[in-house]
Amino acid sequence: MVQLPPATTVLQVIPDLNSGGAERTTLDVARAVVDAGGTALVVSQGGQMVSELEAMGATHIVAPVKSKNPFTLWKNAGRLAQLIEKHKVSLIHARSRAPAWSALWAARRTNIPFVTTYHGTYNQSNTLKAFYNSVMARGDGVIANSHFIAGLIKERHSFAKDRITVIQRGSDLKGLAPENVSALRQQALKDSWGVPSGTPIVLNMARLTAWKGQSVLIEAMALLRDEGKLNPIAILAGDAQGRDGYAADLKKLIANHGLQGQVRLVGHCADVPAALALAEVAVVASVEPEAFGRAAVEAQAARVPVIVSDLGAVPETVLAPPEVQENERTGWRVPPGDTRALAQALSCALTQNPEDKKVLTDRAQSHVRQNFSVDTMCSRTLEVYGKVLQEQ
Repeated sequence: MVQLPPATTVLQVIPDLNSGGAERTTLDVARAVVDAGGTALVVSQGGQMVSELEAMGATHIVAPVKSKNPFTLWKNAGRLAQLIEKHKVSLIHARSRAPAWSALWAARRTNIPFVTTYHGTYNQSNTLKAFYNSVMARGDGVIANSHFIAGLIKERHSFAKDRITVIQRGSDLKGLAPENVSALRQQALKDSWGVPSGTPIVLNMARLTAWKGQSVLIEAMALLRDEGKLNPIAILAGDAQGRDGYAADLKKLIANHGLQGQVRLVGHCADVPAALALAEVAVVASVEPEAFGRAAVEAQAARVPVIVSDLGAVPETVLAPPEVQENERTGWRVPPGDTRALAQALSCALTQNPEDKKVLTDRAQSHVRQNFSVDTMCSRTLEVYGKVLQEQ
């Protein structure tokens, strides 16, 4: 692991610490900072991951950094500047647009480096939105979490092209390996879901929001049921995060198709490795581009066949023809929103013979081990920190 300069204190800022890829990356990097001999601070509005963060030896500070109110953003800049001075912060790293503006102003007031991670595609429908988004490209170091996102930054914010570093999101590959997940953990989760023994599970791990495409998977499950060949249960594991209307719409769609016994909304899943160990196939059904696609990487790390929507950064994480030969495939890619194509891919994945499945999943696991480990991600992030500190 890369070592930081002596007495380095890194302050990361993120809206909250509930489930999500940016949130998990925040914790991973905080642990790496501590392991490298530094001090890790995180400012957020709180959330279910705070206790895990603090158990790593990092410090969490509560502030209203989720707000987009301009007055609150300005006040947050003052709060962050005070924290920088109080804790002798060496650099500040912002992971979302609203707190990034506060972090930028605080960094400039206190003359410390400002680093950003461009985590999403961010809607850019007008000039005002473009300016709002531009804060994520104003860092002394700008981290893009995929080559797809790096290209987007260069297209939108050409002034930042020389400061971009691509660091693809890493996952805990050892923890995800199925041999490291006990039968007890798997059974506890299966019991909580109410899944009968021997029933294949189609797993969708994503927060409940329309662009994640849960409705597409529900429609595909209806097509599978109508064909009468397969009888899997789809588990939609994700927090609604206040989108109760969308959750209600999904329940209505499930009822309209008569799928109450075959599609289940189970809420947030804290034990991702156990969920994947139970899955026969994992589905990422997004209908808008994924900036990276952690769920697909984690499925492959867990040796679970994966089906993904073919857009965004997916070609970097899941290999499939025509970009690679059939014997290099690590999963299936289908057109976004195409329920019939998804149903066909599900049928293919669920009927694979054991030998072909093992070849595919071994290849997929090798692919992610080579490219998407949390250690590689953290080492490269600390290298960015060291570079901007040296240039300061």
